[in-house]
Formats: sequence, structure tokens, C-alpha cells
Amino acid sequence: MYGYHGKALVVDLSSGAHRWDNIPEQVLRSFIGGIGLGTYLLYKYCPAGADPLGPDNPLIFAASPLVGSRLTTSSKFAVMTKSPLTGFIGDSLSSSFLATELKKSCGDALIIVGQAETPTLLFIEDGVPQFLDAAGLMGLGTFDTEQAVKERLGRQTRVASIGPAGENLVRYASIANDGGRQAGRCGPGAVMGSKNLKALALQGSQTVDVAMPGATHQYSLDLSKRSLGAATEKYRELGTMANVSVFNRLGTLPTRNFRESTFEGAEKVSGEHLHQEHLAKNASCANCTIGCEKILVTSDKGKKSKGRMEYESLFALGPLCGVDDPNTVIRAAAICDDLGMDTISAGVTIAWAMECFDKGLLSTNDTGGIDLSFGNGQAILDILELIGHRKDLGGLLAEGTKMAAERLGGGSSDWAMQVKGLEMPGYEPRSLKTMALGLAVTPRGACHNRSSAYEADFSEQVDRLSVDESRGIIAAESEDFEAVLDSLIWCKFLRKAFNDFYEESAQVYTMITGWDMSLDELKQAGERIHNLKKLFNIREGWSRRDDALPPRTLQEPLPTGVVAGVGLTQEELDYMIAGYYQARGWNDDGSVPDTKLAELGLLDLLPESSGVGIPT
Repeated sequence: MYGYHGKALVVDLSSGAHRWDNIPEQVLRSFIGGIGLGTYLLYKYCPAGADPLGPDNPLIFAASPLVGSRLTTSSKFAVMTKSPLTGFIGDSLSSSFLATELKKSCGDALIIVGQAETPTLLFIEDGVPQFLDAAGLMGLGTFDTEQAVKERLGRQTRVASIGPAGENLVRYASIANDGGRQAGRCGPGAVMGSKNLKALALQGSQTVDVAMPGATHQYSLDLSKRSLGAATEKYRELGTMANVSVFNRLGTLPTRNFRESTFEGAEKVSGEHLHQEHLAKNASCANCTIGCEKILVTSDKGKKSKGRMEYESLFALGPLCGVDDPNTVIRAAAICDDLGMDTISAGVTIAWAMECFDKGLLSTNDTGGIDLSFGNGQAILDILELIGHRKDLGGLLAEGTKMAAERLGGGSSDWAMQVKGLEMPGYEPRSLKTMALGLAVTPRGACHNRSSAYEADFSEQVDRLSVDESRGIIAAESEDFEAVLDSLIWCKFLRKAFNDFYEESAQVYTMITGWDMSLDELKQAGERIHNLKKLFNIREGWSRRDDALPPRTLQEPLPTGVVAGVGLTQEELDYMIAGYYQARGWNDDGSVPDTKLAELGLLDLLPESSGVGIPT
């Protein structure tokens, strides 16, 4: 077998047992790898109705056939679990050398089940797990944890770990790896913490060959050259931070908890300003030629802080909270990374709390004396620490906006900016109507990475300020495209460098695996993967009312900028959702008919949930 091992390592933290489970060729071809393979494995190994923070919920790390091929941007892995934030499918991607070590040590996927009795460091060397004491690591941030593990096991070891946020079961805790990179969204760090698993360390030597090494090498050279062209220029120069100025001009920059879509302090936190005044260096992910990462450093008289910055962290910890001080945003992002906490969910949750403070639902008696007003940068830094350690008000905010609003009451759910429990990214849905649909229907919850519907809004394909019947098929096709991208796994910033994405990706799949793959088969794989995500959610209690947007987006027109007066009604959203279900071939209530399952081969491929225990 080329490109794959054809097996996954299953490790039970409760019993200390492990086994290899075979993955049939048809499953690999049908779900590819990464997010796709991870979705299949999650459906199989997660019992229906499992508590996301209970021992039955598996934590899955999935590689792809491209990992180890040396193709640019291919060193990525997926993390899959039932999300403690949403109760639905939780998936996250990260890019690092951990991906190659995962494939060399654990086959095509690592499936961690059960719950350790005491804090544990799981060390896997060529498929053999060791359960090491991690008591001395508890309380450490993610950077110190990784350093301590490498000092213990060797510098060549690749490490994934949680910080205090994961230990304290913050529902949007992330998993840090390879020097601070994050598998951030949906709360996988909380699941890792619930298993008493402080860190995962990998060493391996089991490589797989590619079927056509000569052709793969030549294609790699050509793609690497294209990756340095005009299609990636934005990412190489300013990174995604460039979005701040553009979004502000277009009225799509969420500000002060989505009350507005323009920010008067945008210039101070723009990519241009940060690049000029705070750039320490550019950096690249493992095996990447693009180099989009921007490492920023503070420049004020306070304690120096340095870390990665991209648009989503910048929006969530800056304009969304009314903060225009770049030093504060840099410090806040660094705190999140060390605590092991998703920056989007953290920022959106704090913005919700700021509005609660503004409306009188929270007072200084609740905040421990912190003035939680919009624009108070020091308050953000203080509250982040409270969240990561679940202290005082941080205990409420650690639940995420949906659960926190339900607990606090007072109508605060109206301005809890989440979908299915997942906090919204930095795209204003009222002025990006196709993206509004994408945010509402994506199985993961509010997400800009599993639906690229916003690309239509930023093009001349549609009028972004109105709705029409085309939006359903646009959103569906964007989700299927992202499913293939995230399963192979290519970097999203490479997507425009392909002459024909599906044709080239099908050819690459054949070069790697030796299995013939057509572009139509690859397209159908994306649709199949997305439908299985939906089936997982239906099994876990999804209903039509879950495909929704926050009340604010449907009740309040935008007040500022070129989009002043623009809104989105419930009727418009329902119209687009109905068109989306029709484009998907689903029933009117959003359920998936057997005819669609048969068309995609899911009736034969659908795995039965196997439970998680491993007999001793």
C-alpha cells in the first residue's frame, strides 16, 4: 500500500491496552484522510450520546496520504472529537512536524479513548505506548510543557499538550503543538484534559512510500514555484492581518460584539501598522514554501511579549472588544497560546461579557473589581487569566457564550454571538449574505474554515448585500471543496495556486497512492464527507432550529460605514437555508434521505458505532 498504512492505533487510557485496527481500502478512498477520515472514525468510535467530557468520547488525531510526501504545505493533521462546546462534531486542523511523526508512529490515525486515573504523559514510539507520570507538568503553560517533555524524552520528540485551560476544562481549550501552534476550535483541549492527558509525545520511524516518486517530485517542484506567485502574495507580505483594513472599508469587520461592522481604531491594529511597528520575523509551518506566519513583538514599556498573529486573533481580541492598542492584542494572543485557549472563542466570549457589563447584567461585584468596559485592554488580559484557571467570573466565561448566556439570563442570549455553540469568526453576516448562510448551516458551527462562502461575497459573482436563489448551491459547493482540501490536507492559502484544484488534486492522489482517482470521484468524496458530518450531528440531536444565526444579526441593521442600514431578516435566512437543503438533496427539515445516502455509497460505508473500550 502506498501513501497509507491502512491501519490506526487505538490506545485506551483507562486500561492501558492498545491495538491496531485495520482501515479498509474502500474507506480510505472514500474519506481520503484528515478531516474526512477523522469524521468516519469519530462516527465509528464515538458512542451515540457520549458525554463530550466523559471517557467514552474519543480524541482522534488523523493524518493524510500527503503527509510525508514533501509536497508544499502537506504536513498537517486533523483533531476530531465530539465538541464540549457544541455537543456536535468537533474538528480542528494544525500544521506542524507533529503530522509527520504521527504518521510514522501511529499509522493513519491515533484514536485515544478512556480516561487515565492520574495526570499522564502518553509517549508513543513506533506504535508502542508508554503511560508516564505527568504530575510535575500540571499547571505549566503549553510552551513550558513542551520544553519539559523534550528534555525528558529527547529533542527529536514531537509534542502536543494542553495548558491550564485544558486542565480546567475550559470548553474552548486548544491543543498546542510544535512550538505553540494550535488545534484551536471546538474545544479539543478540554477533551484532552478530561482524559487526564497532559501531553502526547511521538517518535516514529515507520514511513510509507509513494507510488510514483518521480512524478510526485516533479509536481512538487512545480507547485512550490506556483506557491510563491501572485496567488499567495497577500499571505507572504502581510499575512491574513491584511484583512483588517479591507474588512473595515467594506463594512464587514465585526466591532464591539457585532454591534457595528466598522472600527474607528482599525488603522492602529491594521496589518500594515503591525507589520511596520511590531514585526519580529516571518515564519513558516512545517514543509511550507509560503511563509505566511507573522511573529509580532510588543513595543511599549511593559513586559516584552512575542507570538504569532493572524486576522482571527486580531479581530477577536481587538476590534470585537473595542481595543485598538496593538500591544494589548499581542499580549492577549500570547496569553491564549500559553494557556492553551482558542483566541476566537475567548475574544467573542469576553465581548459578550463586556456587553453584559455595559447593559448592567454584570457589575464590578461580579468581575472582582475589573472594569469590563469595551476598549479596556487590561481587562481583557486579566479576564483571560481568570478564564484559563476557571477563577471567579472566569468560571462562567469558560463555558463559552451559549452556555454562559443560558446561565446568566437577562436576554443575554440575544447578543451571544455563536452558532450551535461555536463562537463566530470575523465576518459580518449582515453585509456578507452568502457567508451568513455558510455560518448558519455548517455542521461545525459558526466557521469560516469549513465554508468558504465568503469568497462569493467578495467577488462579482453575487451582490453581497442581498439574497437570491443561487446562495444554496454556492454554499454547498464551498463546503464540499473545503472538505476535500481539509482531507488531503492542503493549506487553504494554496487553493488559488492550482490551475484546476480537483483535477490536480486527483492526479496527486493517484501519484501518491497508485489508486486511480478522477476529479468527479474527488468531488463526490467532498460531498460524502460533508454528509457524514451532518449524520453525526443528527445522531447527536441536531434539528432544523440549530441551523440559525444569533438574534442580533436578524434584528439589528448595521449602523455604520458603507453598509449603514443593511440588515438580514429571518425570512431571508430561511429562504437561503431552504435553497441550501434543496441543493444538497436533503429533506425540507434538513435531514438526509436514504436516496442521498445511497447515491454517496454511505449506506454501505456507514460504520456502526463500536464503543471505545478495549478488552484486556
